[in-house]
Amino acid sequence: RNNFVARRLQQGKVATLLLDLLTSDEAKDRRNVFDIDLQADRILSAKAWLEQDDRTKGLGIGYFGASTGAGAALKAAALDPSSIRAVGSRGGRPDLAEPYLASVTTPTLLIVGEDDEPVLEMNRTAYRRLSCPKRLVIVPDATHLFEEPGTLEQVTAHALAWFQHHFHPAQYEGTGAQTKGHHR
Repeated sequence: RNNFVARRLQQGKVATLLLDLLTSDEAKDRRNVFDIDLQADRILSAKAWLEQDDRTKGLGIGYFGASTGAGAALKAAALDPSSIRAVGSRGGRPDLAEPYLASVTTPTLLIVGEDDEPVLEMNRTAYRRLSCPKRLVIVPDATHLFEEPGTLEQVTAHALAWFQHHFHPAQYEGTGAQTKGHHR
């Protein structure tokens, strides 16, 4: 799923750097999956590298996280918003970044499946706590992994429109994604 989303973003002229936030050994310990402090540090390290590398230092940066990685992305955006133009979440756990949500200033997109009931409620709560420009998209008939036909395509269309708009606002003004989904 992450590779699919990355390819679609690339096709839309949004450069991507796909990261595993945990090493193979770290991932074996289930506690690390929920360690957003560790994961946010990894995101911030990658951001620092992107800001120094000659190929990428002039580009705006966006974070797009799934599940617990979304919580880490939100924490990283709260801790160091410089150069961050947009944040996106797919079936994310923004509740894991609850102490940081009020500090997020970066435009944030939360995408969640309509049938992913516990995560949907977590995203609704996080949405209310965010004070930045924000959007909550609820994908109809989708569960947590967006495995239902066409649902992952909807996720990528919303994410692509969000990032294009925030990376190149004048170019994409008024061209929102033409996809199904409830917006809040």
